[in-house]
Amino acid sequence: KQWYNAEYGSSGINGRVREAVVSTQSTGIAVIIRVQTDEVIQALTSARNVIVVPGYGLCAARAQYPVAEIAKLLTAKGINIRFGIHPVAGRMPGQLNVLLAEAGVPYDIVLEMDELNEDFADTDVTLVIGANDTVNSAAEDDPNSIIAGMPVLRVWKSEQTIVMKRSLGVGYAAVDNPVFFKPNTSMYLGDAKKQCESVLEGLRAHYGE
Repeated sequence: KQWYNAEYGSSGINGRVREAVVSTQSTGIAVIIRVQTDEVIQALTSARNVIVVPGYGLCAARAQYPVAEIAKLLTAKGINIRFGIHPVAGRMPGQLNVLLAEAGVPYDIVLEMDELNEDFADTDVTLVIGANDTVNSAAEDDPNSIIAGMPVLRVWKSEQTIVMKRSLGVGYAAVDNPVFFKPNTSMYLGDAKKQCESVLEGLRAHYGE
C-alpha cells in the first residue's frame, strides 16, 4: 500500500503538525499528528509512567542500544519505565527479549503482554517503536478486520501514544491501523535507531548530562 501526503497545516496544539494523508485502498482523508524530537523529549520528561512497546522495526534498525540508554536515564530520574512485549513481536518468539537483554535492559522491566495490558490506562506515555499489527486496535474494535480477535497491546488507552516508525505503511497483515489516527496518538516518523539516538541526545541535554 502507498500513502500520499495530501496537505499540511499547523494544528495549533503544542505546535504539532497535522498532516492529512490518503490511502489508495481506502476512501476519504485521514489526519495524523506528527511530532518532532523536542516534543517527544517533553512528553517523556513530563511523564511518571512510561511503557515502551518494541516491534520488528526496532530489530531491523538495531535500535535496542539507544533505547536501553533511554530507559536507564529515565529510570535514574525517577520515571517508571517498562517494556511490553507481544508474543509474536519480531520475526521469532523471544527475539525482542534477547535483543533488549543484550543491550542491558533489566529483565524485571521487560514484561509480557498479559502482564501489563491492563496498565495502559494508567500510563502517561506509551512509546511504540517499530510495531504495527501487534498494537492495532482493529483487532478488538472491528469484527470485520482480518486480524479481529488477535490479542494486541492496548497502547491506545494510554494518555499519550507516540508511534515511532519509518513510514505510515501497513504491517505484515497489510491492514490499516486506526491507532495512528486517534487524537491521543502522535507519529514520530523516521529510522528507529536515528530517532532513538536523537531522543537520547535530547534527554541528556535536558538533564544536563
